[in-house]
Amino acid sequence: MPSKAKTGKKLVIVESPAKSKTIAKYLGEGFIVEASIGHIRDLPQPSELPAELKKTSVGKFAVDIDHDFKPYYVVSPDKKKKVTELKAALKDADELYLATDGDREGEAIAWHLLEVLKPKVPVYRMTFGEITKEAIQRAMGNLRDVDQDLVDAQETRRVLDRLYGYEISPVLWRKVARGLSAGRVQSVVTRMVVDRERERMAFKAASYWDLTGQFGADSGSFKAKLAAVDGAKVASGRDFNDNGELTGKNVAHLNEELATSLAAGLQDADFRVRSVDTKPYTRRPAAPFTTSTLQQEAGRKLRFSSKSTMQVAQRLYENGYITYMRTDSSALSDEAITAARRQASELYGPEYIPQSPRVYSNKAANAQEAHEAIRPAGDSFRTPAQVAKQLSGDEFRLYELIWKRTVASQMGDAKGSTATIRLGAIAADGRDAEFSASGTVITFPGFLAAYEEGKDETRGDDESDEARRLPNVAKDDSLTASDILAVGHETSPPPRYTEASLTAELEKKGIGRPSTYASTISTIQDRGYVRKQGSALVPSWIAFSVIRLLEQHFHDYVDYDFTADMEADLDKIANGQEAGPAWLKHFYFGADSEPGLLSIVNNLGEIDAREINSIPITEDITLRVGKFGPYLESSAAVVDPKTGEIVESARANVPEDLAPDELTAAKAIELMETAAPEERVLGADPHTGHTVVAKNGRYGAYVTEIIPEMTDEELAKQPVEYYKNGKPKPPKKPVKAKPRTGSLFQSMTVESVTLDEALQLMSLPRALGEDAEGNLITVQNGRFGPYLKKGTDSRSIGSEEEIFTITLEQALEIYSQPKQRGARAAVPPLAEFGPDPVSEKNIVVKEGRFGPYITDGITNITVPRATSLEELTREQAVELLAEKRAKGPVKRTATRKAPAKKKATAKK
Repeated sequence: MPSKAKTGKKLVIVESPAKSKTIAKYLGEGFIVEASIGHIRDLPQPSELPAELKKTSVGKFAVDIDHDFKPYYVVSPDKKKKVTELKAALKDADELYLATDGDREGEAIAWHLLEVLKPKVPVYRMTFGEITKEAIQRAMGNLRDVDQDLVDAQETRRVLDRLYGYEISPVLWRKVARGLSAGRVQSVVTRMVVDRERERMAFKAASYWDLTGQFGADSGSFKAKLAAVDGAKVASGRDFNDNGELTGKNVAHLNEELATSLAAGLQDADFRVRSVDTKPYTRRPAAPFTTSTLQQEAGRKLRFSSKSTMQVAQRLYENGYITYMRTDSSALSDEAITAARRQASELYGPEYIPQSPRVYSNKAANAQEAHEAIRPAGDSFRTPAQVAKQLSGDEFRLYELIWKRTVASQMGDAKGSTATIRLGAIAADGRDAEFSASGTVITFPGFLAAYEEGKDETRGDDESDEARRLPNVAKDDSLTASDILAVGHETSPPPRYTEASLTAELEKKGIGRPSTYASTISTIQDRGYVRKQGSALVPSWIAFSVIRLLEQHFHDYVDYDFTADMEADLDKIANGQEAGPAWLKHFYFGADSEPGLLSIVNNLGEIDAREINSIPITEDITLRVGKFGPYLESSAAVVDPKTGEIVESARANVPEDLAPDELTAAKAIELMETAAPEERVLGADPHTGHTVVAKNGRYGAYVTEIIPEMTDEELAKQPVEYYKNGKPKPPKKPVKAKPRTGSLFQSMTVESVTLDEALQLMSLPRALGEDAEGNLITVQNGRFGPYLKKGTDSRSIGSEEEIFTITLEQALEIYSQPKQRGARAAVPPLAEFGPDPVSEKNIVVKEGRFGPYITDGITNITVPRATSLEELTREQAVELLAEKRAKGPVKRTATRKAPAKKKATAKK
């Protein structure tokens, strides 16, 4: 067979279209750059496996657990067209360059491309940490093969997550609620948020008092705070534990009475300076950004969610503005250090540059040095001003943050001095009171001229040294005192995690990978385990149930150290120090005295679902997590005042916006006392005899009928079906009739609604009659209020009460008018983002049936649950619409009725 003629073409495959466009600018003639758009293969759902595999060792997970945990990969349905395109492009190429990202995920994408495309031409693996001309040229000179160790590490992680989720999640479905999921990292992260809320729930505040005063000298005045009484340090918040107990030794715990009397006794006291202490002040710059620290700082300074930060950083990287944004390393290349020092010298002066370059090492557990820190791309950096016109608002803000941090990291220390003045006096009652004031003066700003790192909320009341200049005083100088006031304080509970502080804690504990933190935090919000309250992360009650079950029956799998150790083992696989299949075998099947996951799942024993889903609030009140949400239940017997009989325990719904630590004993009692009756019998429907009741449901109050179960006699009268052999089939369970229901009007309550009103509500929709063309017009109540309906044409009407009074003539009059699309459309959009770059139509956010959604009038996409409207940016909206367009219309499988079978003609 003759060899293929040379075409001179070289095919380069990257992950994303944006990256392909940028890299194409730097490659010479003959290079064709295509994008795989992420992974082309993955594990299918077990239900999608071929029939012959479903009953084999592959069938449970789409992983062959009996043969080295070999995955059964399939090309994703939405990638089949892309694979065909890549194969066609490869036919015309003489060489193939796999230029996916250089991390485990990118290495795995490259390997899957090799496996599927089966190239017959030379293949080269090309990686680069930034998309610049210099970086691409260096990458072409450092080509290599696919790193099989990195591929094995990614594959092991993928299989591990499948085993973990598919074995543990079904236990949650059976004992907590359907649709829940467990994950190797997401469950541990959820536990961290739940643990913090538990700390807040158990916290007992302690009160303490101190004094403040304004003091004057010839050279100026300053504010000072009481530091000691009779030589004993005054108790502050740090001297109490979370039970409200004083733990500090040799401290003076002032209450209101002691503090107030001391303040009164110092009004005319003779205050003098007792000591002046001055120390040099030095502060070093923070290291360049890693993935984790970038997410933290963008959260603090820019109010970006972790997900938003990574989305914006991805665009900056793909368009050649920053280096690769998934990295654990804070090191800079020699070229970057030179660029940062040169730029700092040009912008701030040579005196701002230390003599030797700064070198940074990682402090995080399980850190990897695979990549460089996140920094501006290139061997010389572009200033924010130089790129301002090329970037969107969020892109510019993040680029500026990265640029400042990188340049500052190579600048000199900030220097100055910190002065502490101790002053005191003897109170009228003889007590010795000593006050203290501190101030820091910066004499050389150093790196602070470019950048200062943000801080998360911390506990304690001790103020840091303020950047203030204290007056020039000396020991024994006399001071005037004014505004000496007693001030009361209360200790504060541990602050809830924000995305920034949670990311920092995850990195500190070595849990998960910084590159996955954003998606993990987004996932636990999408799953309903955690919600945002401002910037704080608040766990749901269902998260408490899930974590309680996992702690009791899968303790190791939500243990922080165990999870960090797993991460370290995966790193060993990536480094070629351990084999993935052997590690998975140990994890799943266990070894010697160590049980594996399979053994634990098979020997769970009896799990008390009611106990798992119950949290005592008081001696008599328990919070229960039910099918329709959390509710309170009292164990105290409730007696029917009419019959004197003991009835079901009293219940009360828990407001969805009430945080767990806010459900105190007092709040629970209040909710129980003010709870509307859960169910009230209104009477019997005169036509059917069915009992009609009013209920309080999760989505509001409603009325419904109770359809009685069929009696044994009625069941016996059901027609009998027979098999072909003439034997009777077992009786089928009768299909339950669907009860009529109706939501209460806003003017109605469970206590006030009458039987007649209930019967009217259950009769909806109400038929008004037909128009001239014979189209039926009905009136009904909907989520957005009462409306008329004629076929697919709906028209809003005024009030709910009109549902039962509007006539056919009035309805026809409404339909005779042009449809006021402004009736709903007149409601202003929730947000506007200007024209879409593709459709050129205005992008708006509207309130829809299933929540807020983004639309340009052509394409619609729901706003992700993890993204609040306040956080949503134009860039995110454009990207979400682009992703939706790329996926194309949702393919709906038409339900086709099988043709009726022809009756067999009896042979004569």
